[in-house]
Amino acid sequence: MTTHPPALWRRALAEALGTCLLVAIVVGSGIAAQQLSPDDVGLQLLQNSTATVLGLTVLILIFGPISGAHFNPAVSLVDWILGRRAGGGLSVKELCTYIASQTAGAIGGSVLANTMFEVGTSISGKERATAGHLMAEVVATAGLILLIFSLAATKRSSLAAPAVGAYIGAAYWFTSSTSFANPAVTVGRIFSDTFAGIAPGSVPGFVLAQLIGAAVGLGLLAALFPRDARTGNDVVVPHAANNRG
Repeated sequence: MTTHPPALWRRALAEALGTCLLVAIVVGSGIAAQQLSPDDVGLQLLQNSTATVLGLTVLILIFGPISGAHFNPAVSLVDWILGRRAGGGLSVKELCTYIASQTAGAIGGSVLANTMFEVGTSISGKERATAGHLMAEVVATAGLILLIFSLAATKRSSLAAPAVGAYIGAAYWFTSSTSFANPAVTVGRIFSDTFAGIAPGSVPGFVLAQLIGAAVGLGLLAALFPRDARTGNDVVVPHAANNRG
């Protein structure tokens, strides 16, 4: 074992590919749900959320040992903040690389899903930025951040994949926004005018709400786990990895 993480380009590739596949799962299952159950929105959401739960769990298991499977700028940002306090985590260069890779991957995921279902890539017209939706994004993102980093703080990182998948699946239903909770995924979903899409005008509000939610989650982590808020490396940065270079 080495104390060095995999090379940054490998981690960037893992983040881009993982986020691409995540958005392809979200958008693709949304398109399939519309086609399979055109008259039942509730059933469409069930199909969409089920595919996302299973797909996200698998993607974390695949890419976690390489990049930590962030797939989410909010997670990367919190890891950077905590790393500055504890000595570790992402550097500024790594943070920027992760965010760029996640965003590019998310856009690619929408294009991939559109291509697979032959619906064409177009900008979504689905407006979502109501007050309720924005509050829901604060709640969803805060819960996600608290979950991920509390698992690390309490040495239960092996539960990250099923726990995060389960949380996102539940949040599809208990939040009015269907729990985007991810700035990169939010941007990516602009590029599919389908069930899972979001209009460009709704994106700034969503991203701001997600960043506020990340701050709330970070504050809750510090309050609940004051001595363990060092965090996250076991979950989101695989410092003890076999491969390097």
